[in-house]
Amino acid sequence: MMLRICIAAMALTLGGGGPVRAQDAAARLPSMQDYEAEIGEALPSGALAIGDPRAVFSYVFAQLPDRVAVYPTENYFYFRFATAGVVYAGNIRLAASDRDRGVVNFSYNERATDWNPEPENHHTVLGPEQGVTVAKAGPLLYRVTLAGKSVAFVLNDLSAVKPSPGLLKSDEMFLGPVSDESGMRFFLVFNRRLKIFHFLLDEAAPAADQFALLKGTKIEIGKRTGFAFYPFDGRKVLVGVSARQSRLNTGLDGPFDQLPENFIEGEALRDAILAADPGVKGEIDRLGNFNDGSGRYLINPYMLYRETRDLAVFDRCASGRRVTEARRPLCFVIDNEEAERRQPRPLALKKR
Repeated sequence: MMLRICIAAMALTLGGGGPVRAQDAAARLPSMQDYEAEIGEALPSGALAIGDPRAVFSYVFAQLPDRVAVYPTENYFYFRFATAGVVYAGNIRLAASDRDRGVVNFSYNERATDWNPEPENHHTVLGPEQGVTVAKAGPLLYRVTLAGKSVAFVLNDLSAVKPSPGLLKSDEMFLGPVSDESGMRFFLVFNRRLKIFHFLLDEAAPAADQFALLKGTKIEIGKRTGFAFYPFDGRKVLVGVSARQSRLNTGLDGPFDQLPENFIEGEALRDAILAADPGVKGEIDRLGNFNDGSGRYLINPYMLYRETRDLAVFDRCASGRRVTEARRPLCFVIDNEEAERRQPRPLALKKR
């Protein structure tokens, strides 16, 4: 039986040691995978009880090194593997809400494609009853053990990461740093006056993309990620993410699923959400999770664009005379109602 597993690059370590350091990454030559290897991965091979999450977890866990780095700030360790001619993608998550209770979340599914956009998802929560132990070994360090094997999961410590002086405006509140599975870093901020959220690019972090200017606008689009940014008041505001990547739930689907849960202070996030949406009062915890376990409050103020020309509306809004300076930040927010439209309008162009 031949099974191949590829741990997502953003969750690997170098030489079995600690997390990858920026200077190490800069010194390495690019990695390469040839097409022959890709075909070999896709060819039918052996059998894995793919419908049994515990069996799949055992398989994945057995492939891991003794120490792995978890970069995304919602603490997902991503992986993919191929078996029987199908590629699967999944994650091991040490969620802030339950890892200290000694459990780990495990999910996987066939990798979504345009022709198979909603594959069946397999999910389970594993703990002592399933032979899995999760123990806190230090600040943002957890040791997971199964069948005598232990793996140290090193969570991304961004506790010292703050916006540079002057980056935030007087009516904005910093909620925490975000490390996205794309490799991009952001600051999640809340505008108390206008009651809106923004993801601002952390330009002090190592660049994980190169940017091209969208013709006829000020908008910059990542060549790799497709993330679109509008330069405004000395910072870059995330205004667009590819709708296709979001639909397929890829690593380029935007930072909505990578809030800074390890670094949110007290009730700051819940207070911000309730200020923006009082209707969820009593329904969410301090991290924005719904009390009934159905998920987390969605924070995605950017557009899910179908074509890059859709993004021009941000430039028209921000540079036009129709919007006053005080309302200009509303030019970079698409609400849930507008998100369903073919050509959504920013909040600044709607009556509130």
